Amino acid sequence: MQSLIDRIVLGSRHLLVVFFVGLAVALALYAVRFIAKLWSYAYKTFEGATDTQMLLNLLYLVDSVLVASLVAMVIISSHDSLVSPLSETVEPSRAAWVRKLNPGNLKLKLALAIVAISSIHLLQLFLEVGDHSDRDLVWAMAIHGMFVVGALALGILDRLEAAGKSKPYPTISEPEKK
Repeated sequence: MQSLIDRIVLGSRHLLVVFFVGLAVALALYAVRFIAKLWSYAYKTFEGATDTQMLLNLLYLVDSVLVASLVAMVIISSHDSLVSPLSETVEPSRAAWVRKLNPGNLKLKLALAIVAISSIHLLQLFLEVGDHSDRDLVWAMAIHGMFVVGALALGILDRLEAAGKSKPYPTISEPEKK
C-alpha cells in the first residue's frame, strides 16, 4: 500500500507539465504582443515622436523582454528540477546552464528580475510625472523599495546559507575542533 501511495505522490509531479505548457502558450501570446509593440515603436520612430515618448516606448520593450525572460527561466528550470531533467532529452552542452540554477540561485534571479521590472515601471512614472498624483508616486516608490529590500534579504540569506555549508558541522562521534 505504501509503495502505491509513494508512486502516486511522485507521479503527481507530472501534472506540473500542464502548468508549464500553459506558461509556454502564454509566453507565445506575449511574444505576439511584443511584435505588435515593436511594430508600433518602429512606426512612431518615423512618424516623429518626441524623444521622451520614444524612451518610454523603448522601456516598454525592455520591460517585455525582462518579463518574458523571467517566465522562460521559471518554465525551464522548474521543469528540469521538478519533472524531468533536461539533460536526458537535450544535448548536455545546451542544457548545462540549467544545472547551475539551484533553488536559491533561481529565487535570487527572479527577485532581481522583479526589481529590474519595477525599476523600469518607476522610471516610466517619473518620465510622465505630471500625469500621476503624488500619492501614486509615493506608493510606487514604496512598493519598489520593498522589492529591493526583499531581493537584498534573499541575497543575504543565500550568502549565509552558502557560508554555513562550507563549514562542516561536528557530528556526535566527532568533537568540535577549536
